[in-house]
Amino acid sequence: MGGAAPGARADLPEADAFTRPYWAAAAEGHLLLRRCGDCGRAHHYPREFCPRCWSEDVAWERASGRATLYTWSVVHRNDLPPFGSRTPYTAAVVDLAEGPRMMTEVVDCPAEALRVGMDLLVAFRRVDPDAPDAPDGPQGAGTGSDGRGGSDEYAGRGARGGGGEGGRHGQVPAVPVFRPAPS
Repeated sequence: MGGAAPGARADLPEADAFTRPYWAAAAEGHLLLRRCGDCGRAHHYPREFCPRCWSEDVAWERASGRATLYTWSVVHRNDLPPFGSRTPYTAAVVDLAEGPRMMTEVVDCPAEALRVGMDLLVAFRRVDPDAPDAPDGPQGAGTGSDGRGGSDEYAGRGARGGGGEGGRHGQVPAVPVFRPAPS
């Protein structure tokens, strides 16, 4: 009752035929949205129809990667593997520049520096499906592999992320997170 099965990872995306383009783009350092060809509105999370007008004329579109912080909560306890070893972390809702709201995590920013409306940029956390319940690494300042600061675990837009299908298919998937935009 309750809780994940032993060894189960709640942070691994499960790509299917429909979401495979989304996860493949994330592995390459790009955030995708869906845009309706009838009403013109973008939406996220990806769906095969427009949640506004119900049209099935929707297509993938690369997002700018820019967002503003709408709200957040600092999580101090989470029993799902591997989140327990990551606490505290900042769960957030961001307003993407293209319009949709997205649930995510804010990284490389102390909680006391968070502000509603602050500018954010997408980054991608590589998730090793073969790693046991282990932390992804520090979320402190420094220079990461993307050269923009932050820890090496986060790949910036355009970074190589392991490619492939993402999810539980032997590739190293990447999930979108956000960090403060440079001033």
